[in-house]
Amino acid sequence: MELENNVFFWQKMDTIALSSKIQIVRPKDTSHPDFANLVYPVDYGCFMDMSTTESDAIHVYRGTKKPAMVQAVAVSVDILKRDMDVKVIYGCTEEEELEILRFLNQTDYQKCFLVHRGKSIPNWALSEN
Repeated sequence: MELENNVFFWQKMDTIALSSKIQIVRPKDTSHPDFANLVYPVDYGCFMDMSTTESDAIHVYRGTKKPAMVQAVAVSVDILKRDMDVKVIYGCTEEEELEILRFLNQTDYQKCFLVHRGKSIPNWALSEN
């Protein structure tokens, strides 16, 4: 059941990614609005559709890899804000993923790790042809 739930999770993420427009709010190499020393390593924005605003949208780091796909989520915790956050990693190269991790882990107050999409396919998803 764990594998099926994992597959269904990524299937739902793909549906959101394929049916939404990405609105970039912080282009690559721009500074964080509150902390000038934090520079975004890739484009940062959110999946938008007609029913969402930026504040309640799903946030995403978009890299340069083509074709783009959702390959991971970044899970971070911030002890100053007393908050936990999840952001989508979309179309990023391995180097871009490492840059995102460095960006999100550069302070002592926030730490992050990536949850990658698995490569396993459940039996029900295999074609018999």
